[in-house]
Amino acid sequence: MIIESSELPDFLTNTYLVGEPGGVGFFVDAGGPVAPLIEAANRHLITPTHVLLTHHHYDHVCDLDALLEAYPGIEVLIHPAERAEVPAATGDLLPGTPVQIGPLEVEVLHTPGHTAGMCSLLINGNLFTGDTLFKNSVGGVRAPGSTSYADLHGSIMETLMTLPPETVVHPGHSEATTIGEEWEGNGFIRIWRGLDPEGTGECTAMGDPATLILLGDDYDGGYKAWVRWPDGSDDLVPGSQIETAT
Repeated sequence: MIIESSELPDFLTNTYLVGEPGGVGFFVDAGGPVAPLIEAANRHLITPTHVLLTHHHYDHVCDLDALLEAYPGIEVLIHPAERAEVPAATGDLLPGTPVQIGPLEVEVLHTPGHTAGMCSLLINGNLFTGDTLFKNSVGGVRAPGSTSYADLHGSIMETLMTLPPETVVHPGHSEATTIGEEWEGNGFIRIWRGLDPEGTGECTAMGDPATLILLGDDYDGGYKAWVRWPDGSDDLVPGSQIETAT
């Protein structure tokens, strides 16, 4: 089984081709540019039959038309909660129901938080996490269609972190990692595990007072902030929206 990726420069979004040389395959997301992946499919004699979308955000679907043109009749699957956002979708990704693509069986894990229908996809020890888990970071819960910090926390700690540590993580942005690396080194997960203390400093987050629990890494080289609002609720906001006392 081969995995090739292509990165959309403006958003650092990853699109993946997964398949068996000389056999069938599929794409994970369609943010593009997909032309290098179509060339890779031709080079490896892979016939893509599916596009599996982790979620509906623009930077993960903006090159979908190019795949539909290159592969007429290709199946486009997404979680039913987000199907209305992608008119080209032909079917559903149903958590707990594997997608069989030739000899390849893809396990569908529902990992809401960043969006309501976010799915992670597991195949042969490789996990495609969309915008739920990144190298040294986690997804945000401020984008359109997001649900809650609690959902994201549960998706990561109760679903993804229960996978074997050697599982290779292919995120929707930036470089690959493993479940074991994130379990040990991801700042958000370390606090969730009780290994590191929560921050207690006061800050202004998106213009409102909050407690800064962690100013952690984000996939783009910036920061993502875990904050706690005065009512006790937790949130994840862009680090650029944080002001601290100097």
